[in-house]
Amino acid sequence: MTMPSSASPAGPALPAPSGQPAPGPRPHREHRYDIDLIRLLCSVGVILCHTGSAFVNTAGREAGNGPGTYWAGLVADSAGRFAVPLFFAIAGWVVLVGAPVRDGRQLWRRIVRILVPLAVWTVLYIAWGRLRGTNDAPAGELALDALFGSVRPAYHLWYLYAYIPVILLLAFAALVRSGSRPWGLGAALLVLGAAPTLSGDLAAVTGLDLPRFGWGFGPYQLIYAVLGALVLALPARASGRPSPWWLLPAGASLAAIVAYQHGVHYAIPYASVLVALFSGGVLLALHRVRVPDRLRPALTRLAGASFGAYMVHVLVLGVLTDALVDTDLALPVAAALALAVTAATTALSFGAALLWTRLGLTRLLG
Repeated sequence: MTMPSSASPAGPALPAPSGQPAPGPRPHREHRYDIDLIRLLCSVGVILCHTGSAFVNTAGREAGNGPGTYWAGLVADSAGRFAVPLFFAIAGWVVLVGAPVRDGRQLWRRIVRILVPLAVWTVLYIAWGRLRGTNDAPAGELALDALFGSVRPAYHLWYLYAYIPVILLLAFAALVRSGSRPWGLGAALLVLGAAPTLSGDLAAVTGLDLPRFGWGFGPYQLIYAVLGALVLALPARASGRPSPWWLLPAGASLAAIVAYQHGVHYAIPYASVLVALFSGGVLLALHRVRVPDRLRPALTRLAGASFGAYMVHVLVLGVLTDALVDTDLALPVAAALALAVTAATTALSFGAALLWTRLGLTRLLG
């Protein structure tokens, strides 16, 4: 769901104009298969989290309304909470380390690769909701709200409204550090920073019901991106193997997240220290893990399809959970069903993404 985790080696350098020294070849960048693996696991984690959320909501967010459905959903929801923080971590690594932007034009191409699928899927989800009769407002109103940052009815697309500003800010910092003067990008960031307050002021002065401006990011998202880039850029351990001991604090944090979501607040904020500890344990356990050679081609294809799978999975998941989930499920049945729905949604979503990749539709659909 993020940008490619590594760049292919560049070809031979072009001859320099007369009187100028020829530039040397660009340094070779290793392909980080461990980051491909993390991306893929994060995609499955998002699907698991949304599956669990559907179970919990079916039970009305109360254990007494269907204990089996509620607890199976709460554990599944909690187990997927590492995914969003690690997606921000990968985004930070790509922009700052893996494939840093060289100029504003290259950055704009990256942004367009996100904005076009975002627009297409927004239209598709609004049309799908209208067809099913689940939209909570007219299609035109939903489309206008989506332009300014609302994510109805595709709730999962909120990530992209934060992801784009995060990479703009990180790219701006990287370009300034490299000696560039990206004034246009700086102006765009200034607009993004001022727009929420300006929108509120205009609504107060004019009395108009203006759409909420949702393009922006919270401090925790930027922190996950920067710290994630730092961790992912660390060299391999002397043994060349990650430490599985990091899974122990991750498991303890997961248990604490389940308890928090049940006893304190659902849904737990991604800025929670418990989510940060859980995500950090998963990241450190997988950092620089060696992927067997025979699995690398398939892993690369699946990781490349993760963005498209992310975009479509809520549509698939909604159909499955509406048809299969109710409040009368016993806990073993509910747990098995949650895993089955997650697996089916993952298979169908990645299958669809791989299909439209073969058809050359990734620019439209992700």
